Amino acid sequence: MIGLALALTLLAPTCYHAPVISPVVDPFRAPACSFCPGNRGLEYQLPIGTSVFAAADGVVRFSGVVASVRYVVIDQSDGRTATYGRLAAAQVTVGGALRAGDVVGTTTERFFFGLREGDRYIDPAPFIGSPRYRRRLIPIDGSGPRPPPPPTMRCAASQPGVGERAPRR
Repeated sequence: MIGLALALTLLAPTCYHAPVISPVVDPFRAPACSFCPGNRGLEYQLPIGTSVFAAADGVVRFSGVVASVRYVVIDQSDGRTATYGRLAAAQVTVGGALRAGDVVGTTTERFFFGLREGDRYIDPAPFIGSPRYRRRLIPIDGSGPRPPPPPTMRCAASQPGVGERAPRR
């Protein structure tokens, strides 16, 4: 089963939709051990009630409150697990299928987004993409333009050579 999850992870697209549109106020900081301090995801400061969107397709594994904090955990179709935390309300149910961009819930004044591969937390930032629209010509004869093609997502994780050292010269 682990081999299948790994294969799905390697074959899946590497860019996710942003769960919220806001700057990160507390970035990922890998903990030194399982119980050591750190930030196991990204934290955002937002107006209360801001909609949170699914970063990728998946199935809701957990939706509930832990230590007075509301969380939603989604098993993504690429084998990773996403955690959406500090939610004011959840709009999903356990076992429900989600598509990227579906509403997961709404925020409190802070929102947490975490990502795991198996039991290991990873930095979500390189996987959050931004839409890139293809350039296209617009007719000048007065006819309306054709609908644009859907955007492609571009993120640091999908760029060749990101994280690799440049060759020595």
